[in-house]
Amino acid sequence: MSKPNVVFVFADQWRYQAAGFTGDPNVKTPNIDRLAGESVDFSTAVMGCPVCSPARASMITGQYPTTHGVVVNDVYPASNAVFIAEAYKEAGYDTAYIGKWHLDGRGNRRIFIPKDRRRGFEFWRGFECNHTYNDSYYFSEDGKPVKWEGYDAEAQTTAAIDYIRDRDGEKPFIMFLSWGPPHAPYDTAPERFRQMYRPEDLELRPNVPEEAEARAREDLAGYYAHVSALDNEVGRLLKTLDDRGLEDDTIFVLTSDHGDLLGSQGLQKKQWPYDESIRVPFLLRYPKEFGREKRGIDTPFNTPDIMPTLMGLCGLGIPDTVEGEDFSGFLRGGPEPDVEGALIMCPWPFGQAPRRIGGREYRGVRTRRYTYTRDLDGPWHLYDNENDPYQMDNLCDREEHAPLQAEMEGILQRLLGKADDEFKPGQYYIDKWGWKTDPKHGDAAVYQW
Repeated sequence: MSKPNVVFVFADQWRYQAAGFTGDPNVKTPNIDRLAGESVDFSTAVMGCPVCSPARASMITGQYPTTHGVVVNDVYPASNAVFIAEAYKEAGYDTAYIGKWHLDGRGNRRIFIPKDRRRGFEFWRGFECNHTYNDSYYFSEDGKPVKWEGYDAEAQTTAAIDYIRDRDGEKPFIMFLSWGPPHAPYDTAPERFRQMYRPEDLELRPNVPEEAEARAREDLAGYYAHVSALDNEVGRLLKTLDDRGLEDDTIFVLTSDHGDLLGSQGLQKKQWPYDESIRVPFLLRYPKEFGREKRGIDTPFNTPDIMPTLMGLCGLGIPDTVEGEDFSGFLRGGPEPDVEGALIMCPWPFGQAPRRIGGREYRGVRTRRYTYTRDLDGPWHLYDNENDPYQMDNLCDREEHAPLQAEMEGILQRLLGKADDEFKPGQYYIDKWGWKTDPKHGDAAVYQW
């Protein structure tokens, strides 16, 4: 086979900290841990705009949200980007998408997504957005709803396995598999996985304040059950590749669209600039090129870097519309990309980070060691993640750390310049693309009609 296959698997709201290979003392992930032992582990990977639609749009365009326009949920990308499936299809690949899409932008969560809005994905078992994991649907080509049987992540994995098994091997393929869990509701994993975790037995992160502990324990028990259920599906996928003799010639990626705070910092869900929100697992296995030995990469790696890196590994030309960095040469032993840090952002606070609880527009940088953010009023956070891994000691605006803060500010300004991001108030972006917001829902309901 002249070109490798790509199997890109991503969960929704799975934080870096919730896996055995990352040191979580609670969760059981034997298949993922085995995969990590055979993969490149991007240990500081972040989703730079940590919320569903903006992150997903960056994954498949290689652009920042302030370029592709998806600065909120439930809108359709507004830029002229070449999407990843369009590029792979042009290069002779078969393309497939299974699971949650969340990029159609028409508001109704149970809608048929026509071919002209799938942006190059040919085989399609996608749906817009649904987190009722045991009562979930996709749409057939005639527009009729089809129920996923049982727990939808399992049914979607079965569809992916069938897609792999049914192929004749004449053309390479790229397949995206997008799971809804471990996103809330947390208590809906299959019973056998829920039985694995009791709230009272869990060890909480030190940055969960006392008043948030009870909820955190309940949520985490269900969250971990979802993660373990997904671990089982990873095992099934890897076995299928092995059984079909495709493991060596397949780039297998496992990641997430963002993390989940789950009580850390006294907060819930995502959008905030803390590590539990922005950091995600990012494992890349490609035995033909890199063998099956674990390799750690701590160079900052951001969402827009995914598309060019995959295309580079496949030997494909990268579209001019892509803004991310191509790490493929570095992975093959070349020089490290000139990356000072990963740009993180919230262009428009909504959903779980509304202004009434302190949500705000921000821009920031996550380097190997530090996190620095500023809001519209000035510097906001400065954390030394090496000495303060739970981000409990904000060094911002302390005189003794002024040189470090100035250095981080310089990196941030360079990243903003490179992304052509002027860091405007959120309303600027809503007006620029004409999105409609609904103040009754804390501006969370944003649709392109």
